Amino acid sequence: MAEQLEFFPIQSPCRGICQVDERGFCKGCMRSRDERFNWQSLSDTQKQEVLRLCRQRLLRKLRAGKNQPPDEEQQPSLF
Repeated sequence: MAEQLEFFPIQSPCRGICQVDERGFCKGCMRSRDERFNWQSLSDTQKQEVLRLCRQRLLRKLRAGKNQPPDEEQQPSLF
């Protein structure tokens, strides 16, 4: 697949929650450990694929009824 030029950098989907669920995905952004650690070295096409996978994981989790708020305290807002 040819690499498409991007005018703006693809930002990390990190939301600052940084806790792992039972399947090993971040509860905040739904990335795997490897996807989080290697984000900076991925090409734009690879980043777009990771973002697509994250959306799929989130939808699957919501459909499974696991959208209940966690028992643990969330990181408090600074504002």
